[in-house]
Amino acid sequence: MANVDGSWDTVTRSPMGDQQATLTITSEGDSFTGAYSGAMGTTEIKDGRVAGDTLTWTLDITVPMPMTLTCEATVDGDAMTGTVTAGAFGSFPMTGTRA
Repeated sequence: MANVDGSWDTVTRSPMGDQQATLTITSEGDSFTGAYSGAMGTTEIKDGRVAGDTLTWTLDITVPMPMTLTCEATVDGDAMTGTVTAGAFGSFPMTGTRA
């Protein structure tokens, strides 16, 4: 299982422009907890799961409108690549580096 713990500087390329946020991860076995903090505020990670080098989690956001984001990322050393899916708005690429 990949070492996924720590603080990650992430960028999600959304239709509203690049969204920078800090993803904080604390893993425990095949699950993890943490938070996602950016210009739109801070939200707790929900349903965090670790499978090998792949992370999956959801976030409930309120800005720009209430919705649940579904996220998946693959960790390779100190780099992360993945997608953020915002329901009917589609999926957006996300990248990150361990801080």
